[in-house]
Amino acid sequence: MAENPATNGAPALNALAQYCKDFSFENPNAPRSLQQQSEGPQINLQVNVNAKQLAEADFEVDLTLEGDAKIGGKDVLFAFELTYSGVFRIQNIPQDQLHPVVMIECPRLLFPFARQMVADAVRNGGFPPLYIDPIDFVALYRQRAAEVQNQPNGGQTLS
Repeated sequence: MAENPATNGAPALNALAQYCKDFSFENPNAPRSLQQQSEGPQINLQVNVNAKQLAEADFEVDLTLEGDAKIGGKDVLFAFELTYSGVFRIQNIPQDQLHPVVMIECPRLLFPFARQMVADAVRNGGFPPLYIDPIDFVALYRQRAAEVQNQPNGGQTLS
């Protein structure tokens, strides 16, 4: 019988739930947008991670993917916004390492599911599926930490 990591003091990260919190897909110029294009689309993507503490060891993490595809920088082929979330239980992690675990490891676990939802929606919208390249959540975390430190109030929170 396997021991519960929480009882023997070993670090533990468990996904208690995963869910689509909000999802929007738009194909505003259909059916014109579905015609063969002379040039490839310009894909724009924004990624955001937010978290809030639900209980002593439980955190809700939101991974937001927002993007669009345009031709010539103006005609929108499609646009999407997805907030894919999870509830995670994190135990036996030192306090100074908790924030990076929540903001890096949790979205890393959510990303493949969010990526597939976007690809399926784009395909169902009449386009080839959009498979978002893997995201470096460590670099994203460092970038956000640097931005927060440069703000007048400084400091960093889980949201």
